Amino acid sequence: MKSFGLTGYPLGHSLSPVIHRELFKICKMDGEYNLFEISPENLKSEFSKLTELCGFNVTIPHKIDVIPFLDELDERAALFGAVNTVKTGEKLKGYNTDCHGFLRAIKMADIDLTGNVLLCGSGGVARMFAFEAVLAGCDLTIAVRDDDIPAANILANEIKEKLNKEAKVLNLKDVSESYNLIINGTPVGMHPHTDACVLPKEIIQKSNAVFDAIYNPEETLFIKYAKEAGLKYSNGLSMLVWQAAIAEEIWNDVKFSESDIQKVIETTKKELEK
Repeated sequence: MKSFGLTGYPLGHSLSPVIHRELFKICKMDGEYNLFEISPENLKSEFSKLTELCGFNVTIPHKIDVIPFLDELDERAALFGAVNTVKTGEKLKGYNTDCHGFLRAIKMADIDLTGNVLLCGSGGVARMFAFEAVLAGCDLTIAVRDDDIPAANILANEIKEKLNKEAKVLNLKDVSESYNLIINGTPVGMHPHTDACVLPKEIIQKSNAVFDAIYNPEETLFIKYAKEAGLKYSNGLSMLVWQAAIAEEIWNDVKFSESDIQKVIETTKKELEK
């Protein structure tokens, strides 16, 4: 049996084991997927047990701290400075599958990554959204709260340095234009604070499409407002499943179809409802 896992701290109730077990079933693989909760101060001393696995995923707070332990990085992991998937073997190679998960999720929802894109947030997963939007040739505006303006400016400067492209920085309360796509890369609206929304309804409904990184609840106010206006939309669950599937593709040289992923999404939804 092949062994895989997820490391982070704290891990709490992770959906990753459920998702990967479903993916194992689809590709008829005899595999197991376990959680390895390792505190930041113990990452160095406990890292060797992760290398005994056939591959592993990495989540907060280890996505950056794991890099010095690896032999090489793929292009996206190097660009973002963050790793969420490691392939073991003679060499330890770090990947970032969040980006591919995002791109496949929006393709599945028939959302184009083109034109004017508004990204709400500048930390964590929002960094990846920012780089992908700019790499796709979009005109990017990063909108954040007052407190996060310095972090947003740092991200915009990083985009300028690495990609030689400009990104605008705006206060969330000053957003007034219409956009081809609005991405919520913040936790605003996440369970249990489901009555919150990162932007006013009228701004959301002026856009062509929305993507919300949140998947619990399945329908945030952000998504609800988009649905009401008949916009294309996607929440973060398809991205979560796709990034896991792409990790499997890297580890095991397998391929998954959209219908495969849809089945896993449905199973994961049931797990969320428990």
